[in-house]
Amino acid sequence: MEDFDLDLRTVEEQLEDEEAPIEKSTVEADGVELGVLDGSTDPEEWIGSIEAGRVLVLAIEGDLNDLAAGFARDVYEIGGELVHFRGFLIITPPAMAVDTSRLD
Repeated sequence: MEDFDLDLRTVEEQLEDEEAPIEKSTVEADGVELGVLDGSTDPEEWIGSIEAGRVLVLAIEGDLNDLAAGFARDVYEIGGELVHFRGFLIITPPAMAVDTSRLD
């Protein structure tokens, strides 16, 4: 094995200089959004979240069919997927599927 010179102190100093704080946003695309499906949120907001690429995990408080009626068809039309699982409605954006094979 060949010897090589590695100055870790210099590398660490360079890394510290280049580090910038990471900012977190709750409205970023490609994230997971938690919410409550109780009829108080405008269906267009849920559709907008899906169109932005977010996955919705919504706790269902009420009749699912009534609560999802305002956006379910639109989600399907844009290629999203809706899955009811243990009191939650999981909604994925287009091109992202929910694997339910372990539930069988």
